[in-house]
Amino acid sequence: MDPQAASWATAVRTNAILADIYDALSSINANLMAIGSGKPAKKPKPYPRPKNKNDDENTRKIGQGQGMTHDELEAWMNRKRAEINEHDHSRDSSS
Repeated sequence: MDPQAASWATAVRTNAILADIYDALSSINANLMAIGSGKPAKKPKPYPRPKNKNDDENTRKIGQGQGMTHDELEAWMNRKRAEINEHDHSRDSSS
């Protein structure tokens, strides 16, 4: 198998592609049905995709659950500022 295509040959990728195709065909079908009825097309529900079981445990999504505390936010901002400063200094020294 071609090495570039090997990453697409997994069951997860195949299922995701098939779900996307299903969604596209559902959308086309809804539009065709709307043409015949004269009403605007209703957006079809997307095909359900499996969730990674670790998504909720290992990631923090914006707007869900408990927010960051002030100390966590300040620590995060300081880390980001340090990364930016480090990037700027490395770019200055390379010129």
